[in-house]
Amino acid sequence: MTKRKMFLRMITASLLRRRSRMLIALLSIAVGATILSGLVTIYIDVPRQMGAQFRSYGANMIILPGEEGSLTGAVLEEAMQVIPSENIVGATPYRYVRLDMPSRQQSFTTAGTDFDEVRKTSPYFSVEGEYPQNRREIMVGKEVAETIGVRLGSSIELSYKPLASFEGEASADWVPGAALLGSSEGFNEAVLNVSAVLDEEGKISEIEVDALSQTENIGSLVGTDKAFLDQFLGKSLPLTLGEDVDALSGATISSQAVVDALNSSRSRENARLSENKEHYTVAGILSTGGEEEAYIYMSLEDLTRLTQEEIMDVAELSVSASAEELEGYAANIQEEYPALTARLVKRLAKSEASVLSKLQALVFLVTAVVLALTLICVSTTMMAVVSERRREIGLRKALGASDGSIRHEFLGEGMFLGGLGGLLGGLLGFAFAQMVSVHVFGSSITFQPLLLPITIIVSMAISAVSCQLPIKKAVAIDPAIVLKGE
Repeated sequence: MTKRKMFLRMITASLLRRRSRMLIALLSIAVGATILSGLVTIYIDVPRQMGAQFRSYGANMIILPGEEGSLTGAVLEEAMQVIPSENIVGATPYRYVRLDMPSRQQSFTTAGTDFDEVRKTSPYFSVEGEYPQNRREIMVGKEVAETIGVRLGSSIELSYKPLASFEGEASADWVPGAALLGSSEGFNEAVLNVSAVLDEEGKISEIEVDALSQTENIGSLVGTDKAFLDQFLGKSLPLTLGEDVDALSGATISSQAVVDALNSSRSRENARLSENKEHYTVAGILSTGGEEEAYIYMSLEDLTRLTQEEIMDVAELSVSASAEELEGYAANIQEEYPALTARLVKRLAKSEASVLSKLQALVFLVTAVVLALTLICVSTTMMAVVSERRREIGLRKALGASDGSIRHEFLGEGMFLGGLGGLLGGLLGFAFAQMVSVHVFGSSITFQPLLLPITIIVSMAISAVSCQLPIKKAVAIDPAIVLKGE
């Protein structure tokens, strides 16, 4: 029999003879290892979990146009390339415009936005009804709804009047390659909008008509009837209804409005249309308990069509990252895109960092206390074992056993218990962490394979330290005193 096999046999025999005490030591190590493994798993996963929780409180970064720049969809998409796509929870554009409500002689701040992104960056929004999904649908704040007395399904008229109007002939803008905008009053004085593109010869190559304000399935067809719209392609402005193009059957007034809008169209850069009026249907009523209840919300596309201006005032980003990473992203955007201004929402970024650091400190403190208690428990158990084995140790020393052999035996017993307890604790620790994560954060965590060997090593180290005092007592036993009278 080799020395190693003999050594292992001595250790296992010693442990089995004192099963009750060794079981207590094993359980102590296993409990300590479970807490260690579980809390470290939570500690590692806490940033992601906390980040997910804080995202429900809104955006943590905003992007604004600089003093000499403008914010558009293309610019925003390009700037967002600085941030890893997997870290972006949502990016919501906003444009704020004061719209009038002629029937009530009131005006309200209206926000044009992307409702799909709103759901991601502002999950705390409480909406009665549903978010707008179709054109000409809006969501009104609770305060606005109470002020004007609207309910779900109500129809309201909103109008936009530009600050200035263009002076000069529209024909000056009918140059080859121009992108034109025009508007005119159709049936029942409802405004109809037209956009067109001229080819290299100054003839119409593309045309789009927004006629949703016209009578449904009659005048509104001038915006969707392909045969009617195809008449305009290849024609030069100005046009005459009945000569250059034919009116759509049953929609003569709306057809004339399309021609008038084209004849008054101007390039996008110079276009300042007359007051636009459109009817919208209330799809949802927003409740937040904050200033958002004083706004009207519509899609950015609807607001762009109404104002004929394709710009944004701000973009709110919800980014899953630490405070340091957020600051780095903001600095990179600022450096690469001087025309933009990137800022952090301090109340969220600082709160997240503060809560995270305190929670991690608490996890560290609890882990340290549990390991200290484990060390004390194992040390106390091994001291009791040494007391019980005084005669055995004395006899072995009298027969010539060295202090080193006694030291190695007790250390081997302790590290064997530490390894077994660490293995059990590492596996139970993941179950413990999973239970805490599901009940506290509402989501599961992933198993960290590297934690299992680390837990075993730490448990063995704790056991080795715990055995130092009992080993010292065992080595100090004097055979003459212990065996006196034998």
